[in-house]
This record gives sequence, C-alpha cells and structure tokens, in this order.
Amino acid sequence: MAEPDPNDPVAVALELERLRGTLEAGFARVDGSLALLVQRSDQTDKQLADHEARLDALERARWPIASVAALTATAGLGLALWELAGR
Repeated sequence: MAEPDPNDPVAVALELERLRGTLEAGFARVDGSLALLVQRSDQTDKQLADHEARLDALERARWPIASVAALTATAGLGLALWELAGR
C-alpha cells in the first residue's frame, strides 16, 4: 500500500484526529487514576481522624489511673505510719 503524501491536507487532518483520540484516551486514563487517588486520600483522612479521636479518648480515660494509684499509695503510707505511731 502506498504511503500518503505528508503534504496532503486530508492526511494531515486524519493524523491529527488519530493523535487527538490517543491524547483523549490517555487523559481519560489519567483522570481515572487521579480520581482513584483522591478517593483513597479521602479514606485515609477519615481513618486518620478516627484514629486521632480514639487516641484522644484513650488518653482522657487513662489519667485517673495514675491519680488513683497515687492516692492508694498515700493512704497505704498513712496507714503504715499510723500503725507505727500506735505501737
């Protein structure tokens, strides 16, 4: 088959149309990939916010344990001193 003349306006127009189709397909693929990345990023942000909230709740619930331990130790020390003073 003979190759078309590169100076022929119809051949140039056809080749440009093929390039346009190729570019549109490539951009569609890139857009799909970007949409997927944005969706995954949103899911990651939601998970991170959930983990932060859970960690904050754990930190708030943990502070009384040290206070209770200190009060128990102080009460034990006071009771031991009271018994020693009583003898």
